[in-house]
Amino acid sequence: MTVCHVVSHVHWDREWYRTFESFRSRLVELVEHVCAELESGAMAGFHLDGQTVTLSDVLAVRPDLAGRIRRHVVAGRLTIGPWHVLADNQLVSGENMIRNLFAARRAAEPVGGLTPIGYSPDAFGHPGDLPRVLRGFGLDTALVWRGAPAGAARFRWRAPDGSEVYAVNQAYHEAEVLWEDAGRRLAAFLDRERERCGDGPWLLLNGGDHLAPSGTTARVAELGGPLRESTLPAFFAAARAADPEPPLVTGELRHPGGRLTFLLPGTLSARTPLKQANWRAQTLLERWAEPYTALSGRAEQVPNLRHAWDLLLKNAPHDSICGCSVDEVHRENMTRFDRVTSAGEQVLNRCLGALGLDVRLYGDPCADEAVLAVLNPHGGPVTQGVEADVLTAPGRYPRAVYGPDGESIPFESVTIGPEKAFEADLDLLPDTRDALRHRVALLAQEVPPLGWAAYRIELGGDPVAVPETSPGRRAQAGPYTLEAGGDATVTVSGGGRVFAGLGLLEDVGDRGDAYTFDPVPDAPVHARLSGSSVTVSPVRTRLSLRAVLDLPAGLDDSRERRSRDTVAVPVTVDVTCWHGTPELHWDVRLDNRAGDHRLRLLFPAGDAPGEWLADAHFSLVRRPVEPELGPLPDEPAMEARHPVAPAQTFGSAGSGAGRVFVAAPGLPEMQGLPGRDGDVLAVTLLRAVGWLSRFDLRTRTTGAGPQLPVPEAQCRGPQRFGLVVRLGDADDLTLAHAAAQARAPMRAVQARPGTAVAPRHAGPRLAGGLLTALKPAEDGDGYVLRVSNPTGETVTAGLTLPEGAQVSEARLDETAYPAAELALEEFALPPYALRTFRVR
Repeated sequence: MTVCHVVSHVHWDREWYRTFESFRSRLVELVEHVCAELESGAMAGFHLDGQTVTLSDVLAVRPDLAGRIRRHVVAGRLTIGPWHVLADNQLVSGENMIRNLFAARRAAEPVGGLTPIGYSPDAFGHPGDLPRVLRGFGLDTALVWRGAPAGAARFRWRAPDGSEVYAVNQAYHEAEVLWEDAGRRLAAFLDRERERCGDGPWLLLNGGDHLAPSGTTARVAELGGPLRESTLPAFFAAARAADPEPPLVTGELRHPGGRLTFLLPGTLSARTPLKQANWRAQTLLERWAEPYTALSGRAEQVPNLRHAWDLLLKNAPHDSICGCSVDEVHRENMTRFDRVTSAGEQVLNRCLGALGLDVRLYGDPCADEAVLAVLNPHGGPVTQGVEADVLTAPGRYPRAVYGPDGESIPFESVTIGPEKAFEADLDLLPDTRDALRHRVALLAQEVPPLGWAAYRIELGGDPVAVPETSPGRRAQAGPYTLEAGGDATVTVSGGGRVFAGLGLLEDVGDRGDAYTFDPVPDAPVHARLSGSSVTVSPVRTRLSLRAVLDLPAGLDDSRERRSRDTVAVPVTVDVTCWHGTPELHWDVRLDNRAGDHRLRLLFPAGDAPGEWLADAHFSLVRRPVEPELGPLPDEPAMEARHPVAPAQTFGSAGSGAGRVFVAAPGLPEMQGLPGRDGDVLAVTLLRAVGWLSRFDLRTRTTGAGPQLPVPEAQCRGPQRFGLVVRLGDADDLTLAHAAAQARAPMRAVQARPGTAVAPRHAGPRLAGGLLTALKPAEDGDGYVLRVSNPTGETVTAGLTLPEGAQVSEARLDETAYPAAELALEEFALPPYALRTFRVR
């Protein structure tokens, strides 16, 4: 007889329509209830939602439960992990996913270990690189749901690099089957599973959101038939034996779903400030705190670093990072991001100090000269414009800047004003001094990888290098001519090519909710230019546009159209070109005074290849150019296809000389649209809504959660967005490097007055490929360096390490591969390759 494996479980959102503390009090009750059920024999086993943070949360307030939990985990009755949190893996980086799995291992060790199943059924789609991440931690299975292809109950899921897992697409919410009217519901469930899976085996997940199953053993015995209490490992073993070669599915899982199987793509753009805060905090840990902790050898900072990661990971669950919780939850998210930033910056400063760069501004403010260190977090040399605040003694101004070679270089300086400078530390008595703050800008050229270059600023009694601003709509910026349009777009000419109408601000009404965009039929609103100016300095040219969006205040009382009442939303757009670099920097600032709308920036390309490119985690992904929305559903509990998609950093439309590349860190929602003369890349700046979920949408024909007001999701108030644009022909690897540098731009920091700064300090050097990680090894022995080739072409790479370094290759989980001779001076990175090296 075919067996139906009954696995009792819970899906536990740490925070969602209630706050974390409210949910945690119930979680403690659930875990105590589950322990009692397991101990009494009322339930044979229980799966605690694939995440170890549930145990951490419980044991923080009920440490007396630790012994009971450990006994059940060791006995195999209670399964946990393999994740620390069930993250929305599309909105975090690949390295974030890896830190998540490491955190789970640390959390699970005291209680007996992790389940070997790659469990992630409730994420709002899955990135194509997830199989490679799971295989890198010894996991060869995945339980998924949303985004899996219809009709594929089991499939081999292959990542771009060829890594493969055995995947099961399981209807996730089956709580009612064994709970109410069990005989009838079970018969219907088994009929459906026979249609989906043939002769089985079948899987019945007995549980749901925040529910505590009871008496499962007796219920299974009462119903009989094919039902057996089981575990996920037992089910996967049976499924593999019965169906060892299911169909092959490749790439990301963002396929349209059936009834109640929603992708909920509106979560990519809900509460944009949350996404921006995640990008900043994640980049701080990955590209700054981790590398400099590794290079400095400051092992005592590793616990602080792990604490910061724990805070960041707790913002990664889908109801948190997706912006689809109540306002109180997201206030706490922002506080967590602030805590990550405070912890990460402290780690970084301590490690820089250990490497010889003291950035504490203590003592007499600089009177004759100041020193800036420009830090490069990337694997190869970088040339980039940088800005830094410089504190001087009152009445002293930057007069000249000298590069690492001692030669004078162009710079720009703006005086911000006087202030009381304060500093204190364990070895520094609290000290307040009168100082003058200036903002200095310069082009830092060929800064060495994973180190810094020192720039000396000569000070004097009069300000110089102040940029000049004049009215105008046209600017010559390096190889480009920039011209403002009446709709606050910019036409860029250069190299025999003209790109017209770049950066069109397009606003439409949105009657949707935190999960789903639901447009109203009114015409889009575009900006109108109210003024413009050109600012020129020795290092950069900036075209500044002042514009207004005359937006409806919100929806009318029917919620079918936008209000007739309008509000003027002021917008400032600065388009900057640093002299000697190919990028254009778009800086958009606005004061959002309207509700119930979506604002995007549109970048038309010069041709229409019909597909657009974006960066995923460790690979680039091509997606089709599609209309704004698919057909509206005409059945209950269905969702319209909305082809917006996640981008880690950049999107690119067009090809060859007509290509447009836009890096938009912290703005993950993009779409490729058909345009009049070519394809158009659309980047969502914000989506303002006032409801967690609604039941009256046209693009989704039921609720996705409780209908609760969330006024702070309207994102009112000042907003700022930064984008980097490149135009014309470039290969995919060049664009991937440009995206990495936009995501983690170089920093310029002032050295402590009176301290010596070596001209440069260089770490490992990578040629070709991308550096994705440089971190302390988990076991404390040396550090780990990870290199990727995100493109579909083979790349030649080379890695230079400190003399005497011992290097071995490892999996993502830092366990060693069999010993092999490594050729690091020059080696091939196949398409979509990812290699991890242990350095001692």
